[in-house]
Amino acid sequence: MNKLTYKDAGVDIEAGDRFVSEIKPLTERTSRPEVLGGIGGFGGLFALPTDRYQSPVLVAGTDGVGTKLKLAFEMDQHHTVGIDLVAMCVNDIVVSGAEPLFFLDYYATGKLEPSVGRAVVEGIAEGCVQAGCALLGGETAEMPGFYAKGEYDLAGFAVGIVEREAIIDGGRVSAGDKVIGIPSSGLHSNGFSLARKVIEVLGLNLEETREDLEGISVGHALLEPTRIYARAVRNILQEVPINAVAHITGGGIPGNLARALPPNLAAFLDASAWDKAPIFDLLAKAGIPVYEQYKTFNMGLGMIIVISAPHAQSAIEILNDMGEKAVVIGEIGQRNEGPAVSIESTGEGGEQP
Repeated sequence: MNKLTYKDAGVDIEAGDRFVSEIKPLTERTSRPEVLGGIGGFGGLFALPTDRYQSPVLVAGTDGVGTKLKLAFEMDQHHTVGIDLVAMCVNDIVVSGAEPLFFLDYYATGKLEPSVGRAVVEGIAEGCVQAGCALLGGETAEMPGFYAKGEYDLAGFAVGIVEREAIIDGGRVSAGDKVIGIPSSGLHSNGFSLARKVIEVLGLNLEETREDLEGISVGHALLEPTRIYARAVRNILQEVPINAVAHITGGGIPGNLARALPPNLAAFLDASAWDKAPIFDLLAKAGIPVYEQYKTFNMGLGMIIVISAPHAQSAIEILNDMGEKAVVIGEIGQRNEGPAVSIESTGEGGEQP
């Protein structure tokens, strides 16, 4: 009788071990003083920076990249989705005013392709560097027969820390506060099921370079990685207080900004106050109603900050000094019977967002 091995079933443990060894140098560039030990153990060890926090509260977030991965497979571009993975988790915990501490990833595939896996982890490491957090560990799972050839899935988990009295929860928002928008780089990692449908409807070629996309291809415009706003928010907090923050993900500007506001207040925004990447105009050519665009895509804003009027200019100057093109996009007022977020903008057919 022939001997049957795990490798015969499609799982190469030795290849997995080699892969972990190869990516160790990538994690080293993300290290922080609080990291104890290195990658490869059963669990990552991280000492809390209690010397800088009197009453520390941990903030955790988890997310994935979604169907944007389908485009990464088609384009054979895997570095950017690693950045996306970190961004989607870290941006969520930054909303509370947290300093990102560490990140863990889960990478699952039918058959481990070392070059693809390395590109993904390189992106994850780059995202951690941008966020200022340590890549503390992760899991690489080889699952034959579970994923289509050449495909994989990603999930991530981030932990941050914030002083209890400094938690941003929207409770300090008041009428007259200014709303500041920080630009997105494109779709980030939301709305790709609709975006992929648009590609099908319009018959777009992912490899086609277009003038209406400022000379880049459709695929590269869609795969532009999610921006990470950890340093931007932290830099503002070092100078002036922030009353609320919203990470613009699924649900768009109306859905996410509403989550950051008290029930008696509303945000009144002017859509002409900010610019958006050309990819949004291209997608709109498929006939997506304006209101559907605003509840599906970020429409040019990746993060929104609510700040007291006297501090608004200081916050914008801090952001602009970092290279951000932040602008005041609206104001907070009393909410009557209308929506929590009103956006003044007239699209095709006079539709309102």
